[in-house]
Amino acid sequence: MNALLSPGLGRRTSSFLATHSRARLALVLIAPLTWLVVVYVVALALLLVTALWRVDGYTGQISPSWTLDNIRTVVTGSLYQTVTLRTVGVAVVVTVVDVLIALPIAFYMAKVASPRARRLLVIATLMPLWASYLVKAYAWRSLLSEQGLLNWVLAPTGLQGPGYGLTAAIITLSYLWLPYVILPIYAGLEKVPDSLIEASSDLGASTWRTLGSVVLPLTTPAIIAGTIFSFSLSLGDYITVTIVGGTSQVLGNLVYTNVGAANNLPLAAAIALVPIVIIFGYLALVRRTGALDNL
Repeated sequence: MNALLSPGLGRRTSSFLATHSRARLALVLIAPLTWLVVVYVVALALLLVTALWRVDGYTGQISPSWTLDNIRTVVTGSLYQTVTLRTVGVAVVVTVVDVLIALPIAFYMAKVASPRARRLLVIATLMPLWASYLVKAYAWRSLLSEQGLLNWVLAPTGLQGPGYGLTAAIITLSYLWLPYVILPIYAGLEKVPDSLIEASSDLGASTWRTLGSVVLPLTTPAIIAGTIFSFSLSLGDYITVTIVGGTSQVLGNLVYTNVGAANNLPLAAAIALVPIVIIFGYLALVRRTGALDNL
């Protein structure tokens, strides 16, 4: 034991690590990679295995016998097809809304605001992340209720708020994930040289032409990186829809129902595979754009 703790061994270890960069990298990454493999990859594998089991119709117990019935039900069932399309539609709309809001905010932060204002805006963007997810969701539930602030503000105009439903879910999800879209776009815009924007202006290009021909192409990977966050987080969310979505259902609600009330874990696992497959497909599509480098 004393030999293992001797100063000579420590010096030899330090010398070895100082001259072998790959050994240092392996030592740093071994813990998080082990955690990733055990918690994420193994969990996905177990999820797939569970989706191939069946529930005994008489006892209600899970039987570890192989079957594709659950996956076949999810793929061919009209209910699951409808809910899948609704879930993807909500995720797409939330992503589009967030990108449209994030682009001008990020551009102002990166190219217009002074250094002091830029720091304050970054803090303001991060501040909503300090609050609990549930606190923010229930705050929107209060705002969107019949006696909420939104209806109170709209009352003099004779209009009413959207109430609870898919529109309320889209509004709430857009708010929740907006910081995750702003920050990657802001980081991408910061990398766009100001000299290119000035050169475009000197050559006679209008503001919109400069934005469309110079800024937007260079920022596209960062925009796509932002969409990965909003799209994937919206696709897997079910708590917000439960709180403000009224009677609307998304894939997450079906998973929750089958895990809890229906006690059908294999079917829940099969449903959970749908957003996972969609996300992996989306990541495969955007991989070549360089968007993953901006995450």
